[in-house]
Amino acid sequence: MITKGIRGAITVEANTPDAIKEATLELLCEMFEQNNITGTEKISHIIFTTTSDLNADFPAKFARIDFGWDKVAMMCYHELDVPNSLPMCLRVLVVLNCEEDFEPKFIYLKGAEKLRG
Repeated sequence: MITKGIRGAITVEANTPDAIKEATLELLCEMFEQNNITGTEKISHIIFTTTSDLNADFPAKFARIDFGWDKVAMMCYHELDVPNSLPMCLRVLVVLNCEEDFEPKFIYLKGAEKLRG
């Protein structure tokens, strides 16, 4: 087994706990569906970052509570405050222990597609 990461990002509608929750769960669901991940046993850890304009709540909290991921190591950080960068953006890195032939599909939603342009 080797370790690979799945990247994802989404913009958040408002700096509120509800908006951060909605964006976090939407992004994680899409990342897991597109990558055919059905459980947490292969997850090494998950890193969440937000731009500095998102600080109303911790994205990891919603994964832990809503998905029951209390045994998954998760941390939240702020992104660098780079001038002219995409605002209101939540990024996720899911690190998996997987087979060598696993090809991760990166997911960018709701305007975050600009990050790949």
